[in-house]
Amino acid sequence: MTGIELDEGPDAGMAWHFGQPLSEQRSMIAGQGAVQLASREVFSVTGDERLSWLHSLTSQALGSLQPGEGADALVLSPTGQIIHGFGLVDDGSVAWCWTEPGGRDALLAWLESMKFWTPVDLAVRDDLRLWWLGRDVALPDEVVVARPGAVAGGVQVLLPAGVEVGATAEVGQWAHEATRIAEGVPRIGLDTDEKTLPNELGLYGTALDKGCYPGQETVARVHTLGRPPRRLIRLLFDGDLPQPGAPISLGDRVVGRVGTVAQHHELGPLGLGLVKRSVPVDATLDVGGIAAAQEALVDPEVGEHFRPKL
Repeated sequence: MTGIELDEGPDAGMAWHFGQPLSEQRSMIAGQGAVQLASREVFSVTGDERLSWLHSLTSQALGSLQPGEGADALVLSPTGQIIHGFGLVDDGSVAWCWTEPGGRDALLAWLESMKFWTPVDLAVRDDLRLWWLGRDVALPDEVVVARPGAVAGGVQVLLPAGVEVGATAEVGQWAHEATRIAEGVPRIGLDTDEKTLPNELGLYGTALDKGCYPGQETVARVHTLGRPPRRLIRLLFDGDLPQPGAPISLGDRVVGRVGTVAQHHELGPLGLGLVKRSVPVDATLDVGGIAAAQEALVDPEVGEHFRPKL
């Protein structure tokens, strides 16, 4: 079946749905189906010191990853703001990584500038595509690497470009986005801005129990004081979906912005947003003229992240 393609936005060119987007979401949650996430940009890091090097540069504990283990990592500014984000999984000899659309070139340029004399090599891998597979879907023989623990309990895999997955259900971006948002998983650069601290996302992609890295002092200080400037919330809209980036208001005061949005098969129209920590957790908000209830994903006093189970 030919999918309905997105013609704009970061995932332009991807299949938005295959005719039954709400049924596709139910297939995802049931552990079936496959979603091609080809808008993500893949690269590799090789060399015996690849993990210790990435560990020293990012917010995540990567130095002791075992083959088949993966993580999400952030590169922070010296004052703790998120500059880059990427996912990765190591196979014992290569760290396979991917960024959000448009994020790879700047990240690779920064990583190259931080190599100095470290014997690592970085390579663009446009020959590979990222997929999400349901937990009950058999891995194709062509799988380069697989990482468990993705959205809806599925698996993220890298496959050569052009390889298709023989899944029982075709699933589009709509279903994946709605499920991801419902689980409170942010997309770096879409649900964040240039001011975002990891604490505001509940330390997503961040390990507190590791050594120094750029921005670490800010992350530790904000966590210790227990007062992140903003907090990630899940928004439940009344009727319609706002435009991504729309302002979030409480009364006549702008208190944040919405990031990604989607229609969920059970929860209805929903999205992720960042709001000021001082916003009452039970306040009804206005998002681009649409009323929205909020559900806390980050404790406003501590900044720890949790994902309510549906």
